[in-house]
Amino acid sequence: MSPRASGAPRPSKARKAALRGKASSKAIVLRSRFALRKGPALRAHAQAVLDELLHMYPDAHCELDFRNPYELTVATILSAQCTDKRVNLTTPALFAAYPNATALAAAAQEDVERLVKSTGFYRAKAKNLIAMAQAVVARHGGEIPPDMTALAALAGVGRKTANVILGNAFGIDEGVVVDTHVGRLAVRLGLTKETDPIKVERALMALVPRERWTIVSHLLIFHGRRLCDARRPRCEACPLASRCPSAPLPVAEGGGSAD
Repeated sequence: MSPRASGAPRPSKARKAALRGKASSKAIVLRSRFALRKGPALRAHAQAVLDELLHMYPDAHCELDFRNPYELTVATILSAQCTDKRVNLTTPALFAAYPNATALAAAAQEDVERLVKSTGFYRAKAKNLIAMAQAVVARHGGEIPPDMTALAALAGVGRKTANVILGNAFGIDEGVVVDTHVGRLAVRLGLTKETDPIKVERALMALVPRERWTIVSHLLIFHGRRLCDARRPRCEACPLASRCPSAPLPVAEGGGSAD
């Protein structure tokens, strides 16, 4: 057995096959993760990624249906551990019954539970929705406040939800929404090595112009849902593959990497 350096990663089966010359031209070898770019090089990489995503998804937007800040607040609270599609199927009946914060503040919890049951965790969500509405009525005259601190103090609303509301209902770029897709793609695309959502948000805020803090989340979410799947990313169809440190590279005839 040939010696292997202590701590060195084990080569993948595809790489072993390629090195033995047994891989076909269609086989792939995972690109070695090059060192994370820093400083100007990282900012240039981030700008190139952002520009390409804007070209790929010119219609990227919040996929929760809403007509005003109140509806977006409710929909975002319901979206926890639930798909946007399911939330969009649920909210029409909910908004018909409770069209504003004043109406929702006076709702019976069991009635709200019945309307939001399909979104999961419905008891906690109903409780948070009513408490949120009651606070909005008591503290803000029944209107959703366009302020991070005030929003984050509402039941069911943390920093991520507040960023969604501010960016999409008020056009205020206060931060970057970091959900599962954004956190995953930020690492996969070589924008940061952080995995904690707060640290990922700070990293992206430092790389992306403030006026694009809202849209960058939509772009990464669109890309994660349409091409860059967590388990089966469609790298062969992705325009970002040539600059993505996580994309596989084709193996040239003879078994060597085409890079």
